[in-house]
Amino acid sequence: MNLHLEDRVILISGGAKGIGAAIAQTLQKEGAIPVIIDPSEEEGSLILHGKKGYQIPIRLKNPEDAASAVSETLKKYGRIDGLVNNAGANDSVGLENGNPKAFEDSVSNNLFHYYHLAHYSLSSLKKSKGSIVNISSKTAITGQGNTSGYVAAKGAQLALTREWAAELLPYQVRVNAVIPAEVRTPLYENWLQGFDDPNKKRQEIMQRIPLGRRMTEPEEIASTVVFLLSSKASHITGQHIFVDGGYTHLDRSL
Repeated sequence: MNLHLEDRVILISGGAKGIGAAIAQTLQKEGAIPVIIDPSEEEGSLILHGKKGYQIPIRLKNPEDAASAVSETLKKYGRIDGLVNNAGANDSVGLENGNPKAFEDSVSNNLFHYYHLAHYSLSSLKKSKGSIVNISSKTAITGQGNTSGYVAAKGAQLALTREWAAELLPYQVRVNAVIPAEVRTPLYENWLQGFDDPNKKRQEIMQRIPLGRRMTEPEEIASTVVFLLSSKASHITGQHIFVDGGYTHLDRSL
């Protein structure tokens, strides 16, 4: 299917690794231009080597970082056609084993740059009638335990998806969220290594995933995101779309 994304400029926060990298590479296959906002230069160079795209090697810590990334993109390409808010990390700041400062920092690190990038990209997105895709997490729906900050941020991302979709209707800027569950990424593998028997833990998790008893691949998330960015999804907005093998809504005892 031709998604008509040739030379469309798409910002991706956290676009050098895991799900973000898969999104960038899928966009390249569709002829689009991914702009990767990620401090991991080595990983980013592997994605961009000989292919369309550009990397802005910064970590989004404050509004000025987002403003600078948008400005640099416009200076280089003159347009922005889409935004994928993706960067973040499950940092295990819980209620019992956390503290107010750690909670505030976790929410800030996982949420605020979503707003900052959307705010500074909006003028360009209105011109292009572009699209925003927010990457959230099943933890916003199911909970997880010991990760209050991350879950609060992920829940807020889902709320903002609906809010922005409503606000931006007059400009035909679509806003949707994609919700992964258990995705086979390097970050996820690192998390598994914290268990006494990572292989046993991995098998336990996969047995709870109804469809195929396997983890979701990053490319499966990326395919959905890229579709939502395209004109083929021109009448889809304000949606929370689960790409999780049925993990969230099917009975995991099936």
